[in-house]
Amino acid sequence: MGFFGRLRMSLEGVGIAFEAMRGNKVRAGLTILGVAVGVFVVVVISAAVHGINQSVAQQFESAGPTTFFVQRFPIVFEACDDSGDSCRWRSNPPIAFSEVNVLQRLPSVAEVGAQQGWNASVRYRDRYLPSANITGATANWPRLNPPEMTDGRVFTEPEVRAAARVVVLNTVAAQRLFGDEPAVGKEVLLATAGRASARGGPFTVIGVYNENASFVSGGERPRISMPITSLTRHLGARVEWMGLVVKPADGVRPDVAMDDVTSTLRGIRGLRPSRESNFAIITQDRLLDVYNKIFGMFFLVMIALSSVGLLVGGVGVVAIMMISVTERTREIGVRKALGATRGVILWQFLVEAATMTATGAMIGLAFGWAVALVVKHATPIAASVPPLAVLAAFAMSVLTGIAFGMLPAMRAARLDPVAALRHE
Repeated sequence: MGFFGRLRMSLEGVGIAFEAMRGNKVRAGLTILGVAVGVFVVVVISAAVHGINQSVAQQFESAGPTTFFVQRFPIVFEACDDSGDSCRWRSNPPIAFSEVNVLQRLPSVAEVGAQQGWNASVRYRDRYLPSANITGATANWPRLNPPEMTDGRVFTEPEVRAAARVVVLNTVAAQRLFGDEPAVGKEVLLATAGRASARGGPFTVIGVYNENASFVSGGERPRISMPITSLTRHLGARVEWMGLVVKPADGVRPDVAMDDVTSTLRGIRGLRPSRESNFAIITQDRLLDVYNKIFGMFFLVMIALSSVGLLVGGVGVVAIMMISVTERTREIGVRKALGATRGVILWQFLVEAATMTATGAMIGLAFGWAVALVVKHATPIAASVPPLAVLAAFAMSVLTGIAFGMLPAMRAARLDPVAALRHE
């Protein structure tokens, strides 16, 4: 049989498949639903992961490809008990400002900035933000991660030394507190409400910056930056959670700068060569590895769940195709008597099974695409459906139809033409 003959037979199989679906609406509907749910999950998860990957890439790019971090604790996934042997890093001393000053003088380092995260409520007249992310930083934070200023300025080194009561808001915080009014020059009240030693007070807004919200940064949330000394002195932030952002000098490889930072910190802390470092150097590659591990497991779980839907659809394919073979036994006998081979009959029934699952795939793709658009516009996840995911979902559904339709197709192909013609 030539190409055009097989194409004509395939189109006939597609038409027969739609006739069978119309004749067995409930069974066909359940089969299509199972496949559609499986494909829907694959498409939505692929779109979300694709969007998150783009956010991670943009976040790392904005921080600079060579930038690395110094933290008190490493990124670990291990169980700890109360003994010091299980998690020795729990006894690591906090990073001190004196260490920041020493590291800043290293020739291999361009910038060293200290950062400390905190949380506080913010009030301006009758407008209230119960929870805003506060970042205390040194005055060189614009050189480490340049903000897109829309109004005003950032705080200066003298303001950091004096622990000045000044803040820089992101556009989300400015909009929620001041609406369309200018924010610069106004005074807001910050408070660490709910903590054992509630502290806070008035702070003057000196600038507003636009933040490219992403999944990694937590989306569009009110954020406030202030001098790290103001954060510790006026809001009672615990300095032992402070971390460092290190930018190597131009022309210096990151590994060289990391070695210099490591040896300098070990020398300051008096660590002997046999002792482990009581601090952690975290590279962007390490952060990316952690991200891949977390979302890799998440993606595998979602794929496993989607396979349940495909399995349900596959079982439906077997059931409805078995019924179709039984109902069309005489037709199969007539076709075999007219010269149709086993391969022709097998191909026809496989085309019918694949058509059924492909119909479910197209429905799942349509709904998955719609949900991805909603996620993209309603959340910080820039969800988008990659073309490879569309091809993979469609191919997976067709393969499901072929795999589960093989048994009924083989049964039809093996029918004895004489016995089939006598079938009532």
